[in-house]
Amino acid sequence: MRNSHFIPLPLAGGVRGGVFFSGASARSRHALPRPLSLAGGELFAALLLCASPAVAQPVTPPAHYANVQLADPTKEASARALMETLRCLVCQGQSIADSDADMAADMRALVRERIERGEKPASIRDWLIARYGDYVTYDPPLSGLTWPLWLAPILLLGVGGWIARSSFRRRTR
Repeated sequence: MRNSHFIPLPLAGGVRGGVFFSGASARSRHALPRPLSLAGGELFAALLLCASPAVAQPVTPPAHYANVQLADPTKEASARALMETLRCLVCQGQSIADSDADMAADMRALVRERIERGEKPASIRDWLIARYGDYVTYDPPLSGLTWPLWLAPILLLGVGGWIARSSFRRRTR
C-alpha cells in the first residue's frame, strides 16, 4: 500500500483500532470522525435519561380542597360554576373542574378556599386572569390582544358568504 497511512483510533474498552487512509494530508487525518462508543458511564447515563420521566411524578399530596367539596352547597355550586369557566393550563382543552392534572387540582383548591373565605367569583376570576393571563378563561375579555379572537368568526362568516354568493351567481348564468 504505497502512499497510504494507518490512522489509529481509540475504541471502547481500551482496544485500539484504526483506518487505512490513502494519500492523507496532515489536515485531513484530523478530520476523520471518531467511532461512537457506549461504554460504561455513557450507557448508564443513557439509561438514566430514559428512566427519568418515571421518577418525575410529584410525591406531595394534593391540596385539601382539590377533590373535597365545600360543606355549604350554595358555596360549592358557586365554586363549581366558576371552575367550569376556567381552563386547565396543562390540559388546555378541559376546564379545571374536569381535569386530572395536578395544576388543575391546585387551582380547584384555590377557588374553593377563596369562596369559603367569602370572596366573590368575579374577583377570584379577575385574580386568576391577572396571575395566569387571559388564556385561563374560556371567555377572554375584549382587549388589544384578543380582538382577533372575537373578530375572526365574523370575518370568516363574511368571506364564506361572499364565496357562496359568487358561486351561486356563476351557476345562474
